[in-house]
Amino acid sequence: MKHLFSLMIFFCCGALHAAALPQAEPVPGGIAVVPLESSGDEAPRVSFNDQRVMVLKNEKKWLAIVGIPLDTKPGTQSLQVQTNGKQQTAQTFVIKDKQYETQQLTIKDKRKVEPRPEDLKRIARESHIMNAAFAAWHEQADIPLQFDLPASGPLSSPFGLRRIFNGQPRNPHSGLDVAAPAGSTVHAPAPGRVVVVGDYFFNGNTVLIDHGQGLITMYCHMQKIAVKTGQMLARGAVIGAVGQTGRATGPHLHWSVSLNNARVDPVLFLSPNTLAKASEK
Repeated sequence: MKHLFSLMIFFCCGALHAAALPQAEPVPGGIAVVPLESSGDEAPRVSFNDQRVMVLKNEKKWLAIVGIPLDTKPGTQSLQVQTNGKQQTAQTFVIKDKQYETQQLTIKDKRKVEPRPEDLKRIARESHIMNAAFAAWHEQADIPLQFDLPASGPLSSPFGLRRIFNGQPRNPHSGLDVAAPAGSTVHAPAPGRVVVVGDYFFNGNTVLIDHGQGLITMYCHMQKIAVKTGQMLARGAVIGAVGQTGRATGPHLHWSVSLNNARVDPVLFLSPNTLAKASEK
């Protein structure tokens, strides 16, 4: 694990305060921390792939915290930057290559691999709800950029695995699995607002939390849910209990982190100390 790139960030006049940045890893499924050319008092408005990007200030320098989708090709990419309402300009940054491992899984419920027509309609409705939440943008003064683990247990399936269910290739693993026992508590890893609660075909009992400025987290396969839509959560608040609902081969928590509507590796938001403790379990 690379050394966590941390930095104290302070704003004046009601702006953002953050203890530390996530780890910078500019690869598909990673995070790029891009210093912006603007140095004015007003935060530049930045977008990537037509999605608004989180912008923070370090002393007199603005930084774009960019989530990189897993399907992004390595090479030079461009941010669209607008300063003081002026015409947009392009600012480039480089994405490096990263190869993820392949995981073979056997699902006993074949319907979860080859859904029926009525299932596909349900899946489309549920995807619409979740995609709208991932794409949402809410201004917020304090953005938590280091997370606690939401459940206690060893880390199992890592982010980015190329998954094959019953011999059929499917989408890469868009989160991190925590192999916690069934019924164990799921906690909010940082403050936020509950924006989605539901029982979904693939994800089972699911909760999405909005932490502000395009930072959204998702918790899946839970046995039960202990929160309601619109509820404000403090760090450590109980979200629910670990389970095996939806498409799951055993009890565990699937945890996703989305930044500017790109699913990124949750490990990048964990401190080295948190990761070390998880590896001991």
